[in-house]
Amino acid sequence: MGETVRWLTPEEQRAWRGFVRLHERLGGRLGRLLQSESRVSPADFAVLVHLTDTPQGRRRYQDLARALEWEKSRMSHHIARMAGRGLVVREECAEDARGAFVVITDAGRAAIEAAAPRHVQAVRDLFVDHVTPAELRVLAEVSERVLAKLDEDTV
Repeated sequence: MGETVRWLTPEEQRAWRGFVRLHERLGGRLGRLLQSESRVSPADFAVLVHLTDTPQGRRRYQDLARALEWEKSRMSHHIARMAGRGLVVREECAEDARGAFVVITDAGRAAIEAAAPRHVQAVRDLFVDHVTPAELRVLAEVSERVLAKLDEDTV
């Protein structure tokens, strides 16, 4: 109870609040673009990206939920909605009766292939084109270091 709080300095607070606001505004803008132009929600896009990052287009439910930082119930409900739209299917795991896979469908591949070019253009227009290559390298290094620390501290 006697711990002293290490309050943020004005410089730290400026950086943190700027980062949070940037994340919120970019996420909101990109999400609206995806939804309006591609009929893919940001959550759909995130799932489809994770699935297309694997050669088989499939991931275990728990691994996908962990990668997305989603609770089990959110994962289950969202995958059910995506399955209902034909973007993914659920496959039982033969080795583990309690486990299951989320697998991208042809319709899911078509959806992300249609959404990805506009998404990438928006990322360029809204972010990449406004920072220097050196700033991008620093951002990548900082992001990787903080993510590695988060991975160590997984709850």
